[in-house]
Amino acid sequence: MTPITQLYWIRVVLGVVSGVVSAAIAFLLHNQNDITTLVNAFTIALIIYLITYYILKAQFKDKIEKQSKILSTAIMMYFFAWLAFFVLFYTIILQI
Repeated sequence: MTPITQLYWIRVVLGVVSGVVSAAIAFLLHNQNDITTLVNAFTIALIIYLITYYILKAQFKDKIEKQSKILSTAIMMYFFAWLAFFVLFYTIILQI
């Protein structure tokens, strides 16, 4: 598997994990304003993305020639996976 493919799948898995973490934290900070819940969850996902970017940058800096590829590879898949799993798990948590 090429380093770009590895990075892609790592980002997808991180999107799923950040969706679950965001849903759990959004439930703990649950208030009546839905937009605030979504903004808080998105902020958590963004923080997780930025933290893992620096970790992945250190891991893949010798394997990928263009360093900008580390930042941009699978960014949309990360946020699509985050959104799908955030909605799924937040809905499940609210039903319990």
